[in-house]
Amino acid sequence: MLNPNEVLSARDAFFRHVALTSDAPMGIEIDYAEGPFFYDTNGRRYTDFISGIAVSTLGHRHPVVLDALRSQLDRHLHVMVYGEFIQRPQSDFARLLTSVLPESLDRIYFVNSGTEANEGALKLAKKHTGRSKLIAFRNSYHGDTHGSLSVTGRDVYRDPYLPLLPDVHFFDFNDPAVFEAFDSETAAVILEPIQGEGGIIPAKKAWLQSVREACTKAGACLIFDEIQSGFGRTGRLFAFEHYGVVPDILCMAKAMGGGMPVGGFAASSRLFEAFMYDPPLNHVTTFGGHPMSCAAGHAALQFTLENKLWERAPSIEKQIREGLDLPGVVEIRGRGAMLGLVLPDFDTTRAVVERCLAHGLLLGWTLHSNTLVRLAPPLIIEDEVLQDAIAILRESILACQS
Repeated sequence: MLNPNEVLSARDAFFRHVALTSDAPMGIEIDYAEGPFFYDTNGRRYTDFISGIAVSTLGHRHPVVLDALRSQLDRHLHVMVYGEFIQRPQSDFARLLTSVLPESLDRIYFVNSGTEANEGALKLAKKHTGRSKLIAFRNSYHGDTHGSLSVTGRDVYRDPYLPLLPDVHFFDFNDPAVFEAFDSETAAVILEPIQGEGGIIPAKKAWLQSVREACTKAGACLIFDEIQSGFGRTGRLFAFEHYGVVPDILCMAKAMGGGMPVGGFAASSRLFEAFMYDPPLNHVTTFGGHPMSCAAGHAALQFTLENKLWERAPSIEKQIREGLDLPGVVEIRGRGAMLGLVLPDFDTTRAVVERCLAHGLLLGWTLHSNTLVRLAPPLIIEDEVLQDAIAILRESILACQS
């Protein structure tokens, strides 16, 4: 039996008692974070160039988020499972969010995370259509719960958990061959307008518009997973706005909460009727739309809208592309502040990431590629900090080739 009075350092407790997701976690012990920076317990500062994996679009501990949390803390925390009580933070956040979405996306179902948003979207599409067939894409990533994993297009992550959901059909992203799969049994197509973990690969505009047309013709739901690409990161509030395509269901999370855990999926009132009847309460969540998370999300979105924060993304992209136009860079993919830097091979990529970390710049890979470096700085990053980060990355790339 463990001794509850044993005094352990945070590091010892982490490695002894926290369930780990790999055999080599980064192991930086965080003291505090603010703006585009976080600090370890040795007082070392790091520039967060991946925003906690697309979460900290407003940076860490943004003042408007902290103020909203303090205010809500004095009112109440959890009081009832989602959907039963009227809670002002939920109502205000839902109203503000739907006001900036297309008219057909007039309701939000709040959950706790991105994978839960995708789970709910899949269930909603199946319940609404009465069908089971799902179309998804290779190299996609939609989460690690069973339903979301079922439509994630990478066998190395799927195989340990087979069998998953049946009747899921995978196609290459941007490939017209997918149109042959649409039929009267198709419940939904799920995709990322810009594949994130798959390598920061944008959809082709004409292809995505054709997917929309095919869904409409087949009576299937089009689900957009904008969990990484949402809330200003690509130069629009949501990436689908670049394409002139409106999904039937929009999934969101990550930057949605200003650093607090919250996710959601938006659809029409007509679609959401499927969750109200036959039987009632057929999709519920205890902590979805937690008042603290909704208060933080509302404040973050309000700040984003008032400051048109998405307009910062093209400048970030331009500076990164210009600063990293050098030998050894195979390609820079993506849009706005959602970019992927492609390097020649795994050894070079690892060396660059490690060298940058040693110089106080946090980078990372995507799950599906070992030669692509994720570049996703906070949208509030100042040009001076951005240029310093680019200089470190530039020097590291050149040094790791010599």
